[in-house]
Amino acid sequence: MTSLKTIRIQTHKKVFFASDFHLGAPDYQSSLQREKKIVQWLDSIKHETDLIFLIGDIFDFWFEYKFAIPKGFIRFQGKLAELRDMGIQIVFFVGNHDMWMFDYFTKELGIPIYRHPQVWEINQNKLLIAHGDGLGPGDHRYKILKKIFRNQLCQWLFARLHPNLGVGLGSYLSRSTRAKKMKHRKFERFRGDQEWLIQFCKSMESRQHHDFYIFGHRHLPLDIPINSQSRYINTGEWIEACTYAYLQGNQINLVKFEESI
Repeated sequence: MTSLKTIRIQTHKKVFFASDFHLGAPDYQSSLQREKKIVQWLDSIKHETDLIFLIGDIFDFWFEYKFAIPKGFIRFQGKLAELRDMGIQIVFFVGNHDMWMFDYFTKELGIPIYRHPQVWEINQNKLLIAHGDGLGPGDHRYKILKKIFRNQLCQWLFARLHPNLGVGLGSYLSRSTRAKKMKHRKFERFRGDQEWLIQFCKSMESRQHHDFYIFGHRHLPLDIPINSQSRYINTGEWIEACTYAYLQGNQINLVKFEESI
């Protein structure tokens, strides 16, 4: 956890939060249609906001080579460039599918990349924000894998693979993992108080108060009270639900994007 970041937003503006676009999955055509929908959403909110949080698994797989990035997603990246040129701040948290983002978005688009939970104070609302993977108790196997994947030596070794092989292999493994989860429908099942992120929120709240805990990762749009003064918001996903959250004043709303014809 890093130091508190304080920001003031105009009272008539909203702060938006979205995650789990999984661009690239499960195939080119499906991803392209989803990308166009996401671009339409970003276009629809650009006059309402000064700040957008993209909180992980924006891409189903991403690895930045020194002189190459994964092919595709140009409409999405172009829209982000447009929003940045308008003066809209965009903050990017990596997830478990796109943790191998490095400095491309920061250099090309002026978008900071975060890998760990961050605390923001926005108009006197204190928010703890992260993708959500590896937080709370349990999930020990993934926590070990996460340390391996974030190891600089492992990243250096993967970068020795030709991009055709590296990106192809990474995308295949990502799709395979998703297919297994979807087959058994285990990941999307709500576990009540056994949810690791709920337990994480309660543990954090017992030590330090936050008005909102905002995560993605679980693919479930959730708005759950942690206590009388604190709430856990999960932004859901865009493969099926197309949900996002926005902060206006002291209230966070969780809504579904309805594509215009």
